[in-house]
Amino acid sequence: MSPAADAASAGMVEIRSLVADMSMDIRYAGSDNFVGRPVEGYRAAGCYLHRNVAQALARVERELRPQGLRLHIYDCYRPVRAVRDFVRWAGDLSDQKTKSRYYPALDKRVLLGDYISPTSGHSRGATLDLGLMESQAGGDRIVDMGTGFDYFDERAHTDSPDITAAQRANRQRLRAAMQREGFENYPLEWWHYTYKPEPTPATAFDFPVE
Repeated sequence: MSPAADAASAGMVEIRSLVADMSMDIRYAGSDNFVGRPVEGYRAAGCYLHRNVAQALARVERELRPQGLRLHIYDCYRPVRAVRDFVRWAGDLSDQKTKSRYYPALDKRVLLGDYISPTSGHSRGATLDLGLMESQAGGDRIVDMGTGFDYFDERAHTDSPDITAAQRANRQRLRAAMQREGFENYPLEWWHYTYKPEPTPATAFDFPVE
């Protein structure tokens, strides 16, 4: 665990310092998430990443914009305290208020493991969750990926056969754009990407997002 008390001392930057109008919906800073409340460690809706990771992400954004697309970010750096908050939530089987939206086909007891882990690459500052937005005359709209963000189900697996051809093509388009700049997808979650090689593969951080 790093003793860094803020992003600067951790060598991280906020993505909007590189892309001022980056589209973001940092879910864990509010209540629109699988926990159903703000998550510990999120004092604001920010996206922090190691500088070279953020620079690579900015290049993805620049590549997509001439195609009428842009990135839409749900989460970036995640404090260790937030990961521990997720684990506590997963262990509270009496709290099922978000089941119908986020894990309708799963018993909550199976979420610990493939979906919720006691450690997270997000805490190392090189992993993020994101989708795509499409620019239209009437405004931007979220591109259909077949499931929502943080949907715990096999349909959220990046190469799931249980989605439409158009939804699969959208996932592949995101994956191709991210791979060109060094990001690797987690196969169980179409939204989850890690920059490789990670800048600090053995070091986690716990400063708050603010």
